[in-house]
Amino acid sequence: MAKDKEKKQQSTLSSIVEFVFLLTIVFLVRTFIFGLYVVPTGSMETTMLVGERFLADKFSYNFRKPRRGEIIAFNDPEFRYSANPVKRLFERYMWGPANWTKRVIGIPGDTVKGVIENGKPVIYLNGEKLSEPYINAYPLIHVWKQDISVLRAQIDYDLQRIFRNRRVDQSAVDQYIMQRLAHETTWRSYNSAQSYDKQDFYRINEKQLYRGGEDGALEFRVPGTPITAPNQSFTPDETRNNWTHSDVFFIKLGANEYWCQGDNRLGSHDCRFFGPVKEEEIHGRIVFCIFSSDSDESWWIIDLIKHPIDFWTRMRWSRCLSIMR
Repeated sequence: MAKDKEKKQQSTLSSIVEFVFLLTIVFLVRTFIFGLYVVPTGSMETTMLVGERFLADKFSYNFRKPRRGEIIAFNDPEFRYSANPVKRLFERYMWGPANWTKRVIGIPGDTVKGVIENGKPVIYLNGEKLSEPYINAYPLIHVWKQDISVLRAQIDYDLQRIFRNRRVDQSAVDQYIMQRLAHETTWRSYNSAQSYDKQDFYRINEKQLYRGGEDGALEFRVPGTPITAPNQSFTPDETRNNWTHSDVFFIKLGANEYWCQGDNRLGSHDCRFFGPVKEEEIHGRIVFCIFSSDSDESWWIIDLIKHPIDFWTRMRWSRCLSIMR
């Protein structure tokens, strides 16, 4: 009996050691070798689409710096890390800021300037106009994320549940509805030469088109339209580093700073809004598209369980197993 008990204890201890060893290997591989990423937003359209899964090379950046034109993965630059060093370490390497992907425009030592010429945004890199063939050339169309009738039913149900047996004024109800609706629309790249249900990038349901323009007109964002601030000059102040949530900016990058922007300039929250990305936040180079599915679901296996048939019809087969440029 004693020997059997001892064997069980040894077996349990051995299993724990093996499990810890396996977790350590997985952690080291994910931290220093490669990473897997899912695209949650359209900021890199049409180079990267929502629902695509990518492989990132983390190994190379242990030996060299990111280069201009590369698509990189980095930690959310607006994330506020804990002041506690232990928790901060956990946030940086285990569970903390979201992963963002953008294209490197400028590297340490570069001067990057954004101006508006002939009504269009232009970037000058070290005094020379930058050619950017990767920028999204398709207009963006405003759509609801789901059928509006289903959304309204959900909101009505939530209103009854939240405000049940409570005396509230109509302004509180209206505010809640507006907050919900604000998160239920998005912008999608759209090819006007094709029907809604046969688009190159996303299937678009006509019932989900957002009609918020005058007289219920559809809303579009046209490529080449500059993002400007009120009463803003078309050229930046070059006496200091500055960015103003617009296409007009000026930055002389420091020793560990990178200027990154999304290929979908009218739908990207990037350095124009929060400034340069620090080198310590960069952790990989996007190199390979594993597979592409027209889905907002973070976990593809859950999407497959929910929609076992439609899952396959939403696959963008021509984009699967492709190398990133």
